[in-house]
Amino acid sequence: MKIVVLLLVLAGLFFVLGARRNRPREPQAPAPTPPSAPQHMVSCAECGMHLPADEALPGKGGVFCSSAHRASFEARQGSA
Repeated sequence: MKIVVLLLVLAGLFFVLGARRNRPREPQAPAPTPPSAPQHMVSCAECGMHLPADEALPGKGGVFCSSAHRASFEARQGSA
């Protein structure tokens, strides 16, 4: 009886180890990209919102976050 139990335990062990070995490996996560360098921030002359300088729109009187703010600022400055 001891031999039968021992054989069953060994068979179960080989089954578990064999199933683990044949299991497809999980894909490795890609290496994280390094953070980008800090950008120079500017503020919109109309609303004061801060945004990266490369996204700002230049205009008369400063830089702006959108074309609508540039237009409203320039219209107000032209009428004054």
